[in-house]
Amino acid sequence: MFKSLALGLGLLALPHVSFAGAPNAPAKQMAPPARQVPEGPAPGMVDAAVSAPRVQIALLLDTSSSMEGLIDQARRQLWTVVNTFQKARRDGQMARLEIALYEYGKESLSKESGYIRQILPFTTDLDRVSEQLFALRTHGGDEYCGQVIQKATTQLAWSKSKEDLKLIYIAGNESFTQGPIAYSKAVASAKEHGIVVNTVHCGPSQVGDQDGWTAAATLAQGQSLNIDQNRAVAQISAPQDAELARLSGDLSKTYLGYGAQGSEGKQRQAAQDSNASVSASTTASRAASKASRLYDNSSWDLVDGAKKGAVKVEALREEELPPELKGKSVEERKAVVEAKSKERSDIQDRIQKLQGERVKYLAEQETDAANKGAETLDTAIIQSVRKQAAARKLMLE
Repeated sequence: MFKSLALGLGLLALPHVSFAGAPNAPAKQMAPPARQVPEGPAPGMVDAAVSAPRVQIALLLDTSSSMEGLIDQARRQLWTVVNTFQKARRDGQMARLEIALYEYGKESLSKESGYIRQILPFTTDLDRVSEQLFALRTHGGDEYCGQVIQKATTQLAWSKSKEDLKLIYIAGNESFTQGPIAYSKAVASAKEHGIVVNTVHCGPSQVGDQDGWTAAATLAQGQSLNIDQNRAVAQISAPQDAELARLSGDLSKTYLGYGAQGSEGKQRQAAQDSNASVSASTTASRAASKASRLYDNSSWDLVDGAKKGAVKVEALREEELPPELKGKSVEERKAVVEAKSKERSDIQDRIQKLQGERVKYLAEQETDAANKGAETLDTAIIQSVRKQAAARKLMLE
């Protein structure tokens, strides 16, 4: 059965690490399954008219029966992949990171759809991405690679710019030729749109060669990657982890949910904080993401919203205000928002400093022999992203 592609760029396993989340043990589930995202625009969703350089990544996740190990890798490594793009830029202009999710190959999905479901269109709402990854469940079915590539190509709001980085990652371990749409046709259409298709075969490279994964990537001018989806995620301990976890909690307290999305946004943030507590390293990576420019919650947070010009404090009705501002004058509201903004900035600075120290510490441990051998999803993706970003003159560091 196919397995799933989930995201994640992490450092290789290092000395003094413990391993958790092996596929025989279910991933720690910290929040109830997320509701299905309704069709149409939603907070954090993006439109095609964006002036900043864009990095668009569509993840096509096989959710057939045997993919829980890979999904667990994705859940744990999401924040590490996000951190890889913190400094992505072209000619000094910072790039936007947009992520889309599809699942395919699960028999509970409709046969008419090709056993395919769009989970999220392109979004900058990183908590929503995490929420949906933790909501994924696996079940057996048919895996139609060509058809899901075609749907991702035609349904998503891909950038029209030839300079933007547009990537599809599809993973699994069954034949790439299944389904009514030939992968050659789907890949050709993606190439016409400037989209690079990368294949991630879950298993030995010779099997991927035999089953069409290598040929599909070659035709797409992408990379053919092979990983061990059942390799347990390395939980890397660093001296900065505990303080980063504490600061992440403090950072969440600076968010002021406003309007119709405020309460839901706060709840989602808290749930993903809890989900990240699956390991100290995941918590630390999430803290670094929350302290970055990519973690923008202006659709529901008054501090981000006011800073981005998405909302005016004085224009909010009493019922739209967060509890902290109810009953206060306009001047008092502005003072609270300003104080929260300064507090957040101070915490973010401290997190970024600690994260720099943590990355340096982890890099010094890279020679550990325990990390050599089969790749996991994170190391596979980082290999291809760096090469393909350079081809679009995007600097990641």
